Order: sequence, then structure tokens, then C-alpha cells
Amino acid sequence: MRSCSVNETVGLSTMARSGGDALRPSSASSGIRLRVTSSATAPSSTARGGLKKEKVEKFDTDDLKWTERLPECPVYRPTKDEFEDPLTYLQKIFPEASKYGICKIISPLTATVPAGAVLMKEKSNFEFTTRVQPLRLAEWDSDDKVTFFMSGRNYTFREYEKMANKVFARRYCSGGSLPDSFLEKEFWKEIACGKTETVEYACDVDGSAFSSAPGDPLGSSKWNLNKVSRLPKSTLRLLETSIPGITEPMLYIGMLFSMFAWHVEDHYLYSINYQHCGASKTWYGIPGSAALKFEKVVREEVYSDDILSADGEDGAFDVLLGKTTIFPPKILLDHGVPVYKAVQNPGEFIVTFPRAYHAGFSHGFNCGEAVNFAMGDWFPFGAIASCRYAHLNRLPLLPHEELICKEAVLLNSSSKPENLDITPTELSGQRSIKTAFVHLIRFLHVARWSLVKSGLCTGLVSNTYGTIVCSLCKRDCYLAFINCYCYSHPVCLRHDVKKLDLPCGTTRTLFLRDNIEDLETAAKKFEKEDGVSDMIATGEELYTYPSSITLPAAEVDGYSPYSTIYFDFNTDVEMLQPGNPVMSCEANASCISSVADDYECSTSADYVNRRANCSSSSESKHSEEVASSISNKKTRFFSAVQDAQLVADQESDGSDSEGFRVKRRSSLKLENRTVVLDTRDSDHHPEHKRLKKWHKYHERRCSSSSSISRQREELLGTSSRKKTHDQQQSYVRMKNENHFVGGFKRLKVKGLIRP
Repeated sequence: MRSCSVNETVGLSTMARSGGDALRPSSASSGIRLRVTSSATAPSSTARGGLKKEKVEKFDTDDLKWTERLPECPVYRPTKDEFEDPLTYLQKIFPEASKYGICKIISPLTATVPAGAVLMKEKSNFEFTTRVQPLRLAEWDSDDKVTFFMSGRNYTFREYEKMANKVFARRYCSGGSLPDSFLEKEFWKEIACGKTETVEYACDVDGSAFSSAPGDPLGSSKWNLNKVSRLPKSTLRLLETSIPGITEPMLYIGMLFSMFAWHVEDHYLYSINYQHCGASKTWYGIPGSAALKFEKVVREEVYSDDILSADGEDGAFDVLLGKTTIFPPKILLDHGVPVYKAVQNPGEFIVTFPRAYHAGFSHGFNCGEAVNFAMGDWFPFGAIASCRYAHLNRLPLLPHEELICKEAVLLNSSSKPENLDITPTELSGQRSIKTAFVHLIRFLHVARWSLVKSGLCTGLVSNTYGTIVCSLCKRDCYLAFINCYCYSHPVCLRHDVKKLDLPCGTTRTLFLRDNIEDLETAAKKFEKEDGVSDMIATGEELYTYPSSITLPAAEVDGYSPYSTIYFDFNTDVEMLQPGNPVMSCEANASCISSVADDYECSTSADYVNRRANCSSSSESKHSEEVASSISNKKTRFFSAVQDAQLVADQESDGSDSEGFRVKRRSSLKLENRTVVLDTRDSDHHPEHKRLKKWHKYHERRCSSSSSISRQREELLGTSSRKKTHDQQQSYVRMKNENHFVGGFKRLKVKGLIRP
């Protein structure tokens, strides 16, 4: 490139990962767009090697006085007593801190084991791969977008520290720190017209720098980020699997001007970030209440229409999910979007609240760690995120519907009165859970009523799955879904069954939780409570999208909320014709059942209470029990991101780490794929091991089922024998094509629906 002629435009083709999200090859235009100039005539803004950054007119970077006008976010200094439980303390400061989007908490405890010692001694063979970040602004049109891509360089912690400190010393002829305000101006000057082409940033690195030594005060406290997502008040404690980067912390190791672009947390979750060591870090935060205004400004002032995949703010949200958009906050201030700033130093926590966009950069070498969590007040935000993901046809990372049901079961079974020894913030969170649950149950009831009324549902089966992802809109389904003849096209009840055009025929089987009536009873109870009845008047559309079913329209047709839905079990001749998969499920149970026939409903109060009340001291033992329960009693299911990964692996250059693909959301719009959310840690169950294990399991199941099948064939006759064999073959083909892991639960047909 350096030998190219003057003013020749060069496009550096890279993998357009969009921060790890866009796992697909990119065109050259989406790489680093720089212009080659002669070094003899290069101006001061020309980078080493003759690469000149082009000025982006939409961003005014000449006047940086705005950096002095940014207000600071709240800073809290809890006592050791207040510091006892992080979520209890956050509930205390929530009314004030959430108005700013971010806040800073200065820890009264100090780690006695440095992060470097943890990563070099406690973590054997700890290495990581950096990502290269172009240090420039972009036009954000079809010809010029910013991409972060893997460098292919592996570092140990000390190797990266030496490299980063050398870069800092070479630039400023100093090994010490410089004023934060000076470095903030330096960053925006550099990104607009400086000489530095790229920086290296190690983000989403699996692991933790909190010490496991019992004598370390911070490491043994509940503020150890390894423990936060499993605390009693954390909704994520109900997940039966670990999700790297969400329930398990990840490390972020940076150098001078390495940055994290404007983004919001997955599913609008909370996040908490701890600075272990090194130079400070500047944060910019937007309150969650201003998120739509932020997206509107980005859509109108930053992005060009030709890169937006959807109308309105959803189009900007879709691109922002790539986590590569960086621009100065001045453009937000100019359009009335509130922006707050924080400077994070070692020993300090930064908390971001639901739906709060944030961005920032490092002042030199440093090491931070972050994890997500959720409390009751998160559910309204989670509902908005789930609806937007469905609108954009993006795969979820969390089983939102399942979390609602499990939290509601706990509240319904709790003997403690709502107003006894509870803070206003916690009470508001409980009401948010109950409201979300009522919305969900009410919609599913009217959807089932419409399904029965249509006369197109051909069977009813006990739903003993975990969370299933709809093959059409990618919404997660926990309580109910419709499946087809080949069991490979699950569809949520938000789609019109009359318009379903599935390739395997017209069979439409409803999978429904056995305890649905108990859940409806709990919903009716919640509806009558003070505070909940007022809240359910709004937000219903978040749980119904993309359904066209509305409660008023259904009531005109004769619907009554919570009325009994009668299923007429049809035994007419036409329903018993060969080829009807529902009628042959029990006959074919030997090849589609799991190891055990017993099933413990995961929404029962006893089960959920056991899951919620597990203490950190017994977490290891409980994890083993859960793993055993999963393998022996419950249907196995795998991560939603696996579906994206299977496609990505075919197109990726393989430079991304596994953990990175788990944390980052794929921007691929996958269609007609069956996905089931996992409840196990994908890091401990690599896909090739899962498939190998499943193939062995399938061989055993087939061999053990052959004798049972022969006995049944003698009873069913030649026609039934042929039917069973065809369905087994169809099911095996489907399993191989979709990489399902493990066997299905025994599907006990309760009966057929008569129109």
C-alpha cells in the first residue's frame, strides 16, 4: 500500500464482524477507508506510512470545548455495611442513579491479590487474542462503515501490558499518567485526524481476574462479578446454564485509545464493570428514558438510509447492535439528548442501567471485567427488547418468557405479604414481574381460544421442553407452541395458523404446559392486586407482536378472559387415517422419548424454589444435580447462538474465539431454522462433543427401541408398522439436519381438537 500512487483510494478488506456480530465476509468498502498519499507531501494529519484519515463533515471535531460541559454521573461511596450485597445497594440508589443511565461506585474493599497475579498464577496458560480497531470516524453509508476485526495476535497478560506501555511512552515520552481531560481531547483529535491508524483491544475474553484466595476481601465478597448474576435478587439465577459475558464475567484488556463503541446491553440488561488495574477509562452514558431519542438522532444525523434494514428507530437499533459505531457526544448534546460522563479508576465499579446506551475509551493499559444481571424492574425493558428482536428477526440470548413464569411462580408461592419489610424499589420490581406475567398469560389464553376456534389444530401434547425458539419470528416459547408433522418447524402462537405454509403437511399440534391452569389462576390473582391492575392497561402489544389477535376483537367473537377452553377429543375415522403423526406419537414413543419417562415440571413452585434458593456455597453441588437432572429427566436443548454459529462457521475465517461468538449477537437473519435455548454452559459442552454424544445415544436408543417397536408392530398391523417406520426415518432425518441434541421427552397425546 505504501508504494501505491498518490491519492489512490485503498480499501482494506476485512471480516465485517461488526464487533463480532456480523459473521459474514465483507466487501472491501466496509473495511478501513483511508487514502494513500506521498509521505513527502503528507500534512500533519497523515498517519505513518502515508495513510491519511478523511474528514467526516457531519462530525464537528474542531471545537472540543463540549468535553468540559458534560455533567458527571452520580458517584457513590458505600460503607462496608452498605457494601454487603450489591443488588440490595443498587435497589437503594436506583431511583436517583437510573436517571443518569450510568453511575460510579467506589469500593470500600481492596483486592489484596492483584489482577496480574491472578491471571498469571491462578489462571494457567492464560492468553488472549486482540481485536484491531480502526481509530477513525466513518461516513456510515454503504461505502464507508467501521469494522473491528481480529488481529490474529496472541498475548499473555504481561506481553500485552509491555506492548501497550511502549505505545504510550513512545507517544508522550512518559511512563506515567496524564490528566483525564487532556487525554479526552487527545482521543477525539486522534480519531478525527490523528496519525495513529489502529489500536489493539482484547474484549470479551473468557475469564475473571478476581482472586479465589479466601483471604482476598474483594474476591470473597458478593461484589466478585463471578457471583453477581446468581445472587438471590438476580433474575438470572433462574437460568440453568451459564452464558459467557452475560451470567459469567468477561475481561476487557485495553491500551491507549482502545474503545467500546456506542451500544446497549443485550436484552437491555443491567451491566456492572470493575476496573482491576491500570490507567483510567472515560465513559459516556445516556439515560434509558432517552434511548429512543438517542436512536432517532443516530438514524437522522449519523447513519445514511442505505445501511438501515428497518424503518424508524428500529433501523438504527439494528446497526447499533454491531457495536462498532463511534462518534463524539457533541452531536447528541446539539439535539437535546442528555449525556453524562464518568472517569473510572482502578477499584471502582461502573453500573449501566436497563436500556442505557454507553461508550468510552481507555487512557492507557488497563484491565476491566464486566457481567450482566437483572432484577424485577428489568422485565418491562426485557419485553421491549424481545419485541424488537422479533421485529428484526434476531435470535434471543435469554429465555425471557421462561424467566417471567419462574419469577411469577416464586411470587405466587411466597408466604411473605407484599408490603412487609420490602423497599419501594423492590415492590415496584415485583409488580413489574406480575404485570409481565399477566400480559403473557392473557395473550396465550386468547391465542389458544382462537386456535381452537379455527378448527385447524390437530392435536394436543404435553409440553415438557425447555424454551423453544419460533422458526418464523425467533421469539422464545416456553408455555406453548405449535409444531408440525416432522417436528422441525415450531411456531409460536403469535402467528395465524390459517396462513402457515409448512413443507411437511397440514398437521398442527399444540404443545402446552400441564400446569397452565395453575398459572392462569395465579395471573387472575395478580390482576386483582393494587398497582398491578393499573399497570396491565398498557404494554400488552409487547407480548403479542407479531400477532394480529386483539382482546377487543376476540371479545366481539364471543371470547371471555380466562374462560375454560374445551378440547373435543376426536376419534372420527378421518382423523385416524395413516400418515397422521399425532395419532402415532405414542406408538412411536420408543424412538422419540428421553432416557426417563418421568418429568418434573420446571415451572412448579417446588422446583423453582429449589433453583432460586441455592446458595453460593452449594452452587457446585447444585450444578451437578442440575446436570444430572437434565441428562436423566429433561429434554436437552442447546444455545440459541449455536444456530447462528453453525452458519457463521461456514463463512468465518475462524479468527474469533468461541466465547466471543457466544457473547456477541449474530446479525444474520436466519430463516426456517429450529432453535432451542440451552440450559447448560456451552464452553463445557463443545458442539462436536455434543453431536458425538448424541450419535452414541441415538444408536443405543434405536437398538433398545427395536424390540419394543416389533411388539407394537404385531399389534398395530402392517399399515401401522409402515407408518411408524416412515415416521422414525423422518424424525431421524430431521434430527440429523437440525443437530438436535439428545432425545425428545415421551410425547403423550392427550387427544385431538375437534373444530
